[in-house]
Amino acid sequence: MKYLGIRKAEIQDGDAISKLLNQLDYPDTDAFIKKKLEKLLSHPDEELLVYEDGGEVIAFISIHFIPQVALEGDFARISYFAVDSSIRSKGIGRELEEYCTELAKERNCDRIEVHCHSRRIDAHRFYTRQGFTESPKYFMKKL
Repeated sequence: MKYLGIRKAEIQDGDAISKLLNQLDYPDTDAFIKKKLEKLLSHPDEELLVYEDGGEVIAFISIHFIPQVALEGDFARISYFAVDSSIRSKGIGRELEEYCTELAKERNCDRIEVHCHSRRIDAHRFYTRQGFTESPKYFMKKL
């Protein structure tokens, strides 16, 4: 499958990525985004990808590859993933995720994790009554 709009991020994509992060409620990344991009773009276990349409970055995804010592397959973890709010539900996110799935398979990963706040309503009512507060859960995609 061809992924025509997807390419590796570059330092000059910092402003667009910062704008997308702001839509995820991560404001004020402008001050340090370029330094973070330099670090991530040179890291051997990281892929930072953008989706470009008409010369404009409209989505990005950051995926880390995590070698495992006790398991045969390694993990891939999506740490940040945003599609511009004005163009969601057009298949761009699906393309990015599918592309990352292929990268993960190539890197001997047998799952993708994404850290996400989801809600199990009945169990949460119980835990709240017991004095617990909500904490993040991890979702996995077996490859």
